Amino acid sequence: MPAGAIAWADVTASPVYLDAATAAPLHPVARQALLAALDDGWADPDRLYSQSRRARQLLDAAREATADTLGVRPDELSFTASGTTAAHAAVLGGLRGRRRAGRVLVHSAIEHSAVLYAAEQHVADGGTAVEVPVDRLGRLDLDAWSTAVSGAQVASAALIAASHEVGTVQPVEAAAAACARIGVPLYVDAAQVVGRLPVPPGWSVLTASARKWGGPPGVGLLVVRKGTRWESPWPTDERESGRTPGTLNLPAVVAAAASLRAVATDAAAQATRLAALVDRIRARVAAEVPDVEVVGDPEHRLPHLVTFSCLYVDGEALLHALDRRGFAVSSGSSCTSSTLRPSHVLEAMGVLSHGNVRVSLHAGNTEADVERFLTELPGIVADLREQAGVVGL
Repeated sequence: MPAGAIAWADVTASPVYLDAATAAPLHPVARQALLAALDDGWADPDRLYSQSRRARQLLDAAREATADTLGVRPDELSFTASGTTAAHAAVLGGLRGRRRAGRVLVHSAIEHSAVLYAAEQHVADGGTAVEVPVDRLGRLDLDAWSTAVSGAQVASAALIAASHEVGTVQPVEAAAAACARIGVPLYVDAAQVVGRLPVPPGWSVLTASARKWGGPPGVGLLVVRKGTRWESPWPTDERESGRTPGTLNLPAVVAAAASLRAVATDAAAQATRLAALVDRIRARVAAEVPDVEVVGDPEHRLPHLVTFSCLYVDGEALLHALDRRGFAVSSGSSCTSSTLRPSHVLEAMGVLSHGNVRVSLHAGNTEADVERFLTELPGIVADLREQAGVVGL
C-alpha cells in the first residue's frame, strides 16, 4: 500500500487526544462535583434565603480550597468567567491601579494572545507596551527584562510562567526580583503551571484557567496579592470583591476547585510519568522524521508538552492528516488555530514557524498512545511532502 493510502485512510483505531495545553479532558472528580453542585448550587449566593445560603457555603468552600492549593489568602482570589477574562483583568487592572506611576507595560515576546490583546488595547488608549525578547530556546532575556522594567513610567510587567506553545519554563523568580527592586508589580500567567508544577514566587497578580487542569470550561482564576495596587477595568460590580462582573457559574466553580485539589495531589507523580513520555517523543521525532526541529528548552520545560516543526510541510495539511489518523494536536499558533497564522512565539524564538505540531499530554494518555503516534507520524509527514512534490529527503 502506498504511503498516501496510509496517511489519508479513515481512522479505525480509538482517537487519541494530545492537546491538553488547550483543554484537558474533564477530571472524574470535576464531573462528580459538577453534578452534585447542579442540585445544590443553582441559587444566587448573594441572597438570604436557605437555598442561597447553601450556594454561599459552596462558593466559600470552593474559594478556600482553591486558595489553599495555590498558597494564597481566600480574599486574594476571585473566580472569573474564563482564563481570558482573568488575563484581561490582570493586565488592564494592574495598569489602571498604577496609572499615577506611568503608562508603560513591559511584557515578554511570547505572552498568550489574551495578554497581547490587552496590551494592544492599552496602546490604542494612549499607553505604551515594551516587548522583551527571548532566546532560541524560548527563554526570557533577563538582562533586557531588567533594563525594560527599570525604565521611566513603568506601571506593570507581565510574564508567562511557562510557554503555552513550546513548554519552556520562564525564570519568573529572577524576573520578579528585578521588578521588586524598583517596585513594579509582576503579573504571571500561570495557566500551564497551576495543577502541574509549583507556582514560582515573587508575583503580585496571577491568573489560571480551570480547563487546563481538567476542570470545566468557563472558570478562570484571578489572584491579586494584598498590597498590590490594582483597580478593576470593568464597570462597578459588587460580586467577587468588585474584581470581575457578572454572576458566576457556581457548579462549574465548585467542580474546578475540587478537580484542582485532586490534580495537585497527584501532580508530582504525573509530571514524572508524562516527562518520560515527552522525552521519548523528543528523541524519536528528531531521529525518525527528516528535516524536523524540536523546539523549546530541553531541560527547563513543562513535563507534558513538546513542539516540533517539520520543514516542507503545510501546518494545516499536517493537522488534518493527523486528525484523520485519530490524533488531536495543535498546529500553527495555539492561540489562533482557526486561522493557522504563523506562531508569534516561534517567530520570536527565531525557529521554524510553519509545519509545527504541539503535543501536550494529560493524565489519561498512555505509553500506547504515544507509541502509536510515533509509529504513524513519519509516514504522515513523508506522504505530505510527496504530495507537495518534495522528494529525496
